[in-house]
Formats: sequence, C-alpha cells, structure tokens
Amino acid sequence: MRLRGILTALLTAVALVMAVPAPSSAAPGATFQNPVVGAPNSADPWIGHHNGSYYYAATTWTGRILIRRSSTLAGLKTAAETTVFTMSQPGAVSNMWAPSLHLLNGPNGQRWYLYYSAGPPACCGGQRQHVLESAGTDPMGPYTYKGALVLMPNNGWSIDGSVMTVGGVNYFVFSAFNNNIGFENGGLQSLFITRLTNPWTPAALGTIISEPTLAWERVGNPVNEGPYVLQRNGRTFLTYSASYCGTPDYKIGSLELTGSNPLVRSSWTKFAGPLFQRSDANGVYGPAHHSFFKSPDGTEDWIVYHANDSASQGCGTTRTSRAQRISWNADGTPSLGVPVSSATVLAGPSGELGNPGAVTVQRIQSYNFQDRFVRHSNYATRIDANVTPALDSQFRVVAGLADGAAVSFESVNFPGHYLRHNNYVLRLEANNGTATFRQDATFRQVAGLADAAWSSFQSYNFPDRYIRHSNYQLRIDPITTATERADATFRRTS
Repeated sequence: MRLRGILTALLTAVALVMAVPAPSSAAPGATFQNPVVGAPNSADPWIGHHNGSYYYAATTWTGRILIRRSSTLAGLKTAAETTVFTMSQPGAVSNMWAPSLHLLNGPNGQRWYLYYSAGPPACCGGQRQHVLESAGTDPMGPYTYKGALVLMPNNGWSIDGSVMTVGGVNYFVFSAFNNNIGFENGGLQSLFITRLTNPWTPAALGTIISEPTLAWERVGNPVNEGPYVLQRNGRTFLTYSASYCGTPDYKIGSLELTGSNPLVRSSWTKFAGPLFQRSDANGVYGPAHHSFFKSPDGTEDWIVYHANDSASQGCGTTRTSRAQRISWNADGTPSLGVPVSSATVLAGPSGELGNPGAVTVQRIQSYNFQDRFVRHSNYATRIDANVTPALDSQFRVVAGLADGAAVSFESVNFPGHYLRHNNYVLRLEANNGTATFRQDATFRQVAGLADAAWSSFQSYNFPDRYIRHSNYQLRIDPITTATERADATFRRTS
C-alpha cells in the first residue's frame, strides 16, 4: 500500500477510535506457562487461594508435608517449600500422597484441615488416610495431628481423600478396593463416601458410589481415585481420576449428584465419557489427579492437575503440576477442555494482586448476518448460526496483548488461544509468547464501518485492514465497498 493510503487509513482509524467508548477493562493475572510447579514434589496437586495468596501442596513420597505460598499463580514455580508437618505416627512415616486442604468449622472453630495418605517406608500396601488441624486460619499452620480415619472394614487400604460439603453436611470421599480385594485378586479400585461427624471422625465406614466399569476407566488397571468436588448453581459434580496412573491414558471423569442422599449409590449418575484426557498434539500425557480453585475475584474456575511430557514416563516423580481455566457448557455441566501445551502462554487468574473486575466474556455478532456469530471450529474461524457447542462462540475480551488500549479475544474453552491473523486469515492459535503473535492477536475497536452504533476491529499491525467475513470465513482485509463495510461490522454481546 502507498504511504499516502497508509496515512489516510491511520487518520481514519484515530477518528473512529475517538467516536466509541473504550472497551470494558479486564484484569487477568500475571502470565505463566505450565508447569506451575516442576518435579519432584509435584504429583497429585492441590491449590487454594486465601487472603490474597495461593497455597500449593502435592505428593512428596517422603515423611514431610510441604506447602508453597505465592501472591500469583506464576510465582508458585519458584516459591519456597515450607515443611508444615513431619510424620512420626506408627505405620505412617513415609509415602505421603495427595494432600487436600479444607477450611472447615470444627469443634475449635474455623480451622484448616489437611488430609493426606501415608504409610510405612515399604510402598504401598500400608496407605491409609490421616488428618491434621491448623492452630488458626493460616494454611501454613502450625498443624497438629488429629488421627487416622478408619474408613474400610478391618481398617483396610484407603487413599486420595477430600471433603465434599452438600446441604451444610461434610462428607469424606476417597478411593479404596471394593470388598478390600486388590487388583491381583480381581478387585476394583473404586470411590467411597462417608459422612463426617467432625473433621477427623467418620460417622461410619465408607459406602461405594462408583466402580471402574467403563472401558476408559480400565486402561492398565480398573481405577477410580482422586475424587474432588466441583459445584456450581446448586449442582454437585464429583470428579475423579480413572485408569492406571502409570499409563498415558490416566484421565478425569465425573459423577453428578442427581439424587437427594449422597451416601446412596443410586443418587449418583456417571458421565458416559471422560472430561479431560491426554493430548498427543500438545505433548501432555496422563493429565489427572486434580483439584479445583477459584480466581482471586471469584469469577473463574481453575483446575490444577499433574501430567507427563511423554507417554512412557509413568507414575513417579516425573509428573509435574499444571493449571488452566475451565469453562461451563450451556447445559450447566463442566467443560475442562484440552490440557494445554507447555509452550502456551496463559493469562493468570482474574483479579490477582487486587485487580478489580472480571474479564468480560462475550460473543461477536455479525452486522449483516445477525443470526451468525464468530466461532472457532478445528482452530479455523467463521461466522455461524446455532453454534454447537456454544462455548466455541464465546471469547474473553481482554486488554490487547500488544497494546492495552486495544483488545484481544481469548477462547473461553481453549485457554491461551486467541484470534490471530496469519497470512491475513484469522485463526484460533496458542499464544507462543512472541512479539509477532501479540501484534497479530491485537485489534483496535473502532466505530462500526457500516453502523457507528456497532463496532469494527482494526488490525494492530496492519492498520489498513479490518476483521471481516468473506463466504462466512474470517480474515483481515482492506475495506472499500459498502458490502465490505457491512462484512467488517460486528457487535460484542453477551
């Protein structure tokens, strides 16, 4: 394009920018890349946010329980490991697995309760559940040992416990073998539940609520373990890890509480397929044994899980902790998405370091085909009506990656993936952290070229071009005709 044309386009863009209000402010946290915590103390992770800090704990395989603290999720990677408890109880001096912290009201008031699996130095038939209580409301403790939880007949093997609260009642959910029969004798590692009379006392032995009966739950060994609750809008989902952790097909499934009594197996409905599983394309294997946490401003749900970088790494200290945002389907069920590549740059949780406000989630409506919305499909972008799944047409409208006064569009269900032009074609691509990507994924929101009450989106690094649809496909083009102006006009809507 000639210099005069470029200057004309720039002056036009400036005038249009002045004609529209600034986009809604957004406050994502500090960017990071997975893993959030590297090996070796990084399997079976738990993360929580409390009083301005993130807290992190994971399996150590030793007699020590360690906690990290950081003001940002990104900061956990280099945060110090503090020993909050050293085990010395008979039969429970080593092989600490799957710590899970819960802030509960107990006989001593509100306290943190830290549940963990442990056993003798010889792994792993001696694993049982134990619990600590904090002296106050600091997740760093100090902690005192409250006791072992007897959960199975003859104090049988039990692991991976956490607390689920339904209707104001605390329940303990955990994994054990049905009938105390191990794999070698045809046993199924299953999910059990019991009510807690106080945070360290089960009301009864556990009752079974799920067995690994589906093919995707039985790769390597038939396993249901690592149960962790996820709740939203009055619905309770009990997510869990399925198949053997030593395989790359370790994955996450879910039950939903569809009956009135959590202690009764018939009250739970199992999802037919997994929610979260390996991504060979992203180099993520065995993504499971997880927990969930809220962003600091309470508007986002996040998952932390462990995974391997190769299919052959197995179930040891190679597993690292990774985190990403999750989303929700139109029917109210959780969408955990696809585990992201370690090369993808992710925005941290909304509201870190006291930033106000939530990131805006919107759809982008076509001006001249008003039944159609911008969506991604296999990473290509287009405008479609009746988008299925609906999440494919939802974007987090954030401050521009290259210019905070502009905007970028991050996919809701593919964290770290943004609308980005490449050879003038708009695609959904993972943020690789380069300056070129940031510029390609940044757009200035200006008054609509066909209707000033709508909006158009000018390319940041090709200011003579605007996002437009052509045969329903999205690209950036110079705009000259009335048809092109209509094609390049959109509205951000909820």
